[in-house]
Amino acid sequence: MAGRTVTRADLCEAVYQQVGLSRTESAALVELVLKEIADCLARGETVKLSSFGSFVVREKGERIGRNPKTGQEVPIDPRKVMVFKPSSILKQRINGQAPDGVEED
Repeated sequence: MAGRTVTRADLCEAVYQQVGLSRTESAALVELVLKEIADCLARGETVKLSSFGSFVVREKGERIGRNPKTGQEVPIDPRKVMVFKPSSILKQRINGQAPDGVEED
């Protein structure tokens, strides 16, 4: 079920085709949106996109891991991780279902 990978260039082209901006303006718009999302996440903020999902930064504490080759215990430093939580609407769309209360054609 390997699908095709959508790149920044693909997103820029989609904006160009659907919005009618020039290719340069479309690329700048896509870059600006991605930069704003990344900047918010770097500040530890949650980015919530209605009907799409939320990007959340979580703190992971220090823990003990294990080197799978040697079996030796190794401390893993505390760190921040980013997780994506899809909205129920996106989950339904991915599974080919109409969102609750919406008729599909």
